[in-house]
Amino acid sequence: MNAAAILSRLDLSPALESDPFHLTVGPVGVTVLCPEPLRAALVSYFSEAVTDVPGDITVHLLPGQALVPEPEWTEWRREAGKAGRKDAVCDLEDARLVRKVRSGVTFLQSPEYAVAFGPLVENESTVINFINTQILNICLRDDWQLAHAAAVTRGRRTLAVSGLSGGGKSTSVLRLMDIEGAGFLSNDRVLIRAGDPPRALGIPKHPRINPGTILGNPRLRGMLTPARIAELEAMPPADLWSLEDKHDLIISQVYGPKRVRYEGPLTDFWVLNWRRDNDAATQVTEVSLKDRPDLLGAIMKSPGPFYQHNDGSFEPNGNAPDPAPYLRALKGVRVCEVSGGVDFDAIARMGRQLLDG
Repeated sequence: MNAAAILSRLDLSPALESDPFHLTVGPVGVTVLCPEPLRAALVSYFSEAVTDVPGDITVHLLPGQALVPEPEWTEWRREAGKAGRKDAVCDLEDARLVRKVRSGVTFLQSPEYAVAFGPLVENESTVINFINTQILNICLRDDWQLAHAAAVTRGRRTLAVSGLSGGGKSTSVLRLMDIEGAGFLSNDRVLIRAGDPPRALGIPKHPRINPGTILGNPRLRGMLTPARIAELEAMPPADLWSLEDKHDLIISQVYGPKRVRYEGPLTDFWVLNWRRDNDAATQVTEVSLKDRPDLLGAIMKSPGPFYQHNDGSFEPNGNAPDPAPYLRALKGVRVCEVSGGVDFDAIARMGRQLLDG
């Protein structure tokens, strides 16, 4: 079975008859074909990246459609430390089908087509991720490396922050956004590339943050009702830290217009290796990633099931990232380990000193 056979079972007309909108992020452009009302929601979400220039690839969105019968799915193995089934794949002769197990949203990924179908309106965040995946794919085929990081940029400096999931990178970066002139580059995915200087590129994805991040930042507390704030403040700190209850933070609504910048010269990379049960002062210490594979492992991010290499092959199931391209991309970047106890005030203070420098 090939991509053409799958497309013959779908009705592309709702997408083809819609008014297209275009996104530009750094060197990459994407055109999206999508019927209302999902189109309006996506245009609003991606407002900082919307442009009049048609993109390099076109995404077709088909709400409510499905393949009957369904293909035979293979479970996609998740990265170490991740539990539960998330994605399933079915490899075709010239394409790959990917299915989100929980929602049932399905995707066709090929060099010519990027198609999403199923309950798209009910799973807007999944659609946003798929559109951003096309940006990642184009960059990865052009020698960018994918880092699991958040980042801010200001003038000639860009600071990326990595750490294990739930380690506090989003909270750290949002504290740094209080610095005048700081631009939000990315919340969870940063593309890095060797150069003089090295470069960082974000994607148009607003932060999805947990209540602990909101509660600890006075600027964000208005996202919660007074009753919810009181409920959260009564929780034990350990329970609040691990609570998963995502809220979308739209950067322009909280920090004002023109605070999103998708590109910057990558000068510094901090890897959070601190602990909540450590009473020691927070320290930022320069390290060599060649000597610290544990910290490099926190930076590297698998491109996932959607990625199709330049030779046409898809990312193998269970494949781990190669450290060598990351070390090349980070040459000339000052990498530091953040150790000791968790202290976001210290991060804000030291981050301000770095960006002011």
